[in-house]
Amino acid sequence: MKNPLRLIALIAAASIITSLPAAAETRITYKSAKTGSSYYQMGVEIAEAMKTGTKGGVIVTLEESQGSTQNVMEVKARGADYVFTTPPALIEMAQTGKGPFKDKTDPKFESIRALFPIPSLTMHFVARADKGIKTIADLAGKTVLLGKGSFGATEGAKYLTLFGLEGKVTLANAELSNAVAALKNGQIDAFVTAGSWPAPNVIEAAASTPITVLSLSDAQVAATKRASLTIPADTYAGQKEAIHTTSLPVVAYTTSAMSDDTAYALTKTFWEQKAALSSSAAWWKGVNQSLMATITGKIHPGAVRYYKEAGFKLMPAQM
Repeated sequence: MKNPLRLIALIAAASIITSLPAAAETRITYKSAKTGSSYYQMGVEIAEAMKTGTKGGVIVTLEESQGSTQNVMEVKARGADYVFTTPPALIEMAQTGKGPFKDKTDPKFESIRALFPIPSLTMHFVARADKGIKTIADLAGKTVLLGKGSFGATEGAKYLTLFGLEGKVTLANAELSNAVAALKNGQIDAFVTAGSWPAPNVIEAAASTPITVLSLSDAQVAATKRASLTIPADTYAGQKEAIHTTSLPVVAYTTSAMSDDTAYALTKTFWEQKAALSSSAAWWKGVNQSLMATITGKIHPGAVRYYKEAGFKLMPAQM
């Protein structure tokens, strides 16, 4: 060996290089809703925000979903990289074997942990302004489109019964996708829809026809047993006053299999990017610290670490 000292130095250098950690890149699978839905678009926006906020350190891959129940069910077969969205109430059902999870319980459901809230499903009762419909009671004798198979359709039917309108309104036999055109053409007097606010179909309706988005009284909100939500004035064209309605909170979840550092990074990046999210899509403006109270059950310890650092107020049951 002509230069044994040089060889030793090269071996030592190689050893140091191979012992260095690889550039950290965390890959996350995010499962939310059907392609083309507002919640799928939110997933696209979250993926972009995570990539931007972590400078490529977190890469989020979106998966289409057939709904919240499927998202929860897949916890049984998923690993530490799984993030999904669902209403908190569905987590309670999964963990207690109720509703769609009757006889389908699994120990992994107990490992579900919350990360952060996303825009809530918000009830909208949208009426033509020229029909004199100012309150829910004024829907009596009118033609209303509820749609079929969606949360908004089911919830809308529940409210009509709850507020004494069952049998007093004519239900249009049409899909919700036809609501705006039907309202404009006078085929219906009102429609009911649920989605994050501002809702795209309500924006479209307001742009083509003078509308009134109905408010619920405090007593009506309480009777629904849903969360109260206020849509600010001027959210929709011609809307001069705030709209008081109900909502179904929606939250991004993972499981305790996710590392604390990853949960911390996801949660911190989400809140730090929320201003940018709100500037590009108005529905993120409805997400604020007040929605933390809608998270029932446990929050992931890594997320809790961020919330404590940021001064968020958490309930004992969430930690």
